[in-house]
Amino acid sequence: MSESDAGATAEGRRGDRAPGRADDTARGAGEESPDGSGPRGRDVEVPFEVYKAVTVFSTLFAVGAVVVGFVLLDWGTERATADLSDVNVVITLAGLASIALGAATYAFSTRFRARGMGNAKDGAD
Repeated sequence: MSESDAGATAEGRRGDRAPGRADDTARGAGEESPDGSGPRGRDVEVPFEVYKAVTVFSTLFAVGAVVVGFVLLDWGTERATADLSDVNVVITLAGLASIALGAATYAFSTRFRARGMGNAKDGAD
């Protein structure tokens, strides 16, 4: 067995492939290249109808969660006028968690792409 055969065998077992190889184009939808910069990166390719639903509802949920979070934060700190001993820690932490949940929801929803959609990072300026 030659060195190149041994490398190919070990490579096949680990599933590691060098970026830019011809077999990168044969990857399934949503598969990630080893360094996250391949043709698909971390994007998930879905049908257009699913993309629209994910975009609409995740954005709606994210905006609602952030607004609720700021309302809870405002309520827990009595509009940022309460003394430290008067701050309702549970409500304030719930507000911060709601803001973080909204941000995470929006961030993960941006990974979805409809078939045929390009990526702004892939295009030239």
